[in-house]
Amino acid sequence: MNTSIKMDRELSPKLLQTYAGLTAYFQSELHRGICIAYSGGVDSTLLLKAASDAASSGIAPKPRPVLAVILETQLHPHSDTQQAVQRARQLHALPEVIRVNEFQDPQLLNNPDNRCYLCKHLLFSELKTRALEHGYCMICDGSNKDDEGEYRPGMKVLKELGIRSPLLELGITKSEVRALSGALGLPTAALPSTPCLATRLPYGTYLDRDLLLRIHTGEQWLREQGFYNVRLRFHEPLLRIEIDCSDFSKLLRMREQVIRQMKSLGFLYVTLDLEGFRSGSMDLQITNTSSAHSAIS
Repeated sequence: MNTSIKMDRELSPKLLQTYAGLTAYFQSELHRGICIAYSGGVDSTLLLKAASDAASSGIAPKPRPVLAVILETQLHPHSDTQQAVQRARQLHALPEVIRVNEFQDPQLLNNPDNRCYLCKHLLFSELKTRALEHGYCMICDGSNKDDEGEYRPGMKVLKELGIRSPLLELGITKSEVRALSGALGLPTAALPSTPCLATRLPYGTYLDRDLLLRIHTGEQWLREQGFYNVRLRFHEPLLRIEIDCSDFSKLLRMREQVIRQMKSLGFLYVTLDLEGFRSGSMDLQITNTSSAHSAIS
């Protein structure tokens, strides 16, 4: 491992070895030019840090800076874009923003159960084209080992387009990503995940821009009140609030304020999901159906 890499706190030998493996992974590919699909989140920030450390290791003569491609889309908050650009620059990468309108695809508007595949194909096709135009041939995304166990139809796109997933390939889990990020002093170490806004609606529900904006506004307001993991899932006409179970008592103390805020956004019925925050809870209708079909067959 590059001894010039500064750690803010001690890591176990296993995690030190993990980060050494990640930087070595990029060092072997510097000659191809490294491009990271950069969201500014915890996974892609660790990737960008490792790739930039590899580029500054002195092993390759004057390597090109790592290219951080930031996709500004309709299904992700635009407020994240400028922050991602700033973080990329702080990590000595070259940021480039690509604006993509997923709503140009009428199939996506109907939010089918393969939405993730359609969306990722659109986004990563644009990203790959731009990267190759700049001469960057090693294109990576931030999928990690934990993503293997979830419903992720978009993973197929990565294989089809030749996009690499270093964290997944090296078997690095989300908890390891956070531990490494904290040790490296990255500001994203404790950042909650923020998947695309389409995940707030059941599959088959039309993706209405105004509705998604109202959902995003409601989630932002709850985070400003100090809630960490927040999802507002909308089942017409019911709004289902998912937060960490440990925050239930806090939300109930704020019950009237929460109801008032959500109704001001146009939501008629406001409920608290007693199972609490669950990543991918809208996928249950897909995974349960698949399990039922498997049992019958």
